[in-house]
Amino acid sequence: MARIRVGTSSWSQHTDFYPPGLPSSEQISYYARFFPVVEVNSTFYVLVSTRNFELWAERTPPDFIFDVKPYRQLTWHDRKTPPDDDVMKAFCETLQPLRDAQKLGAVHFQFPPWFQYSEKNMDYIKHVREFFQGDELGVEFRHRSWLTEDRVPDVVKTLRENHIGLTVVDEPQLGSGSVPTVLEVTDPDLVIVRFHGRNYKKWYAKVKETGERFDYLYSEDELREWVPKVSELASRAKEVHLLFNNNAQNYAVQNGQQMRMLLEEERPANVEVVPPPGS
Repeated sequence: MARIRVGTSSWSQHTDFYPPGLPSSEQISYYARFFPVVEVNSTFYVLVSTRNFELWAERTPPDFIFDVKPYRQLTWHDRKTPPDDDVMKAFCETLQPLRDAQKLGAVHFQFPPWFQYSEKNMDYIKHVREFFQGDELGVEFRHRSWLTEDRVPDVVKTLRENHIGLTVVDEPQLGSGSVPTVLEVTDPDLVIVRFHGRNYKKWYAKVKETGERFDYLYSEDELREWVPKVSELASRAKEVHLLFNNNAQNYAVQNGQQMRMLLEEERPANVEVVPPPGS
């Protein structure tokens, strides 16, 4: 039976979601009442300590899952400092508390628009896999060269051979810095779908905060379009994570809860929509 988990990217950016005065240290416990999975984004900006992961594991229910984004240097976002194997190893080791608690979902490498398709860059992705033996690994591309119609078969084949999941996206289809929705399952253990919203005006805009780029509230009809797509992915994978990254106001929370209800209403046989731990 496939399991579908719905959650958000980050748990600290949701306006008016938390009770007034709730300490930030208690937010993850509160969030876990409503969602069974979250994507950790803070790890992109700094090398988070092992102690942080220990505390997050302690403060969440047994069946709660964390997908984790690597430090930005490891995904080529830092143009001045290329990836370093020592940093990769250090980041990998910090995740051990989540492994020990069986709460590590996927290590999710989101690459920037300037990380374009090349054999060298594909070799880097295969190199990354060597550091995370035994972990689920996902990759998300932000340059269309990776997923052109003629290149998809080869990219899918390589990822499948290396047990690396191709992250499925919903995002503005605008220029080379976006990729199409490709419903391929390259890792039968886990598929990640990330919902970035459809804010065409802000996709390439210079913004003060990243939330401005993802300022978009999906309509019910737009979410309903995804129900058969999610069902198709679930028919070929053991687990599907649906992560809402439209982190303006409380849009991600709203849409995540809506999506879970739609899936519960229309889910096919042999699929479990994992309920919130607090329900």
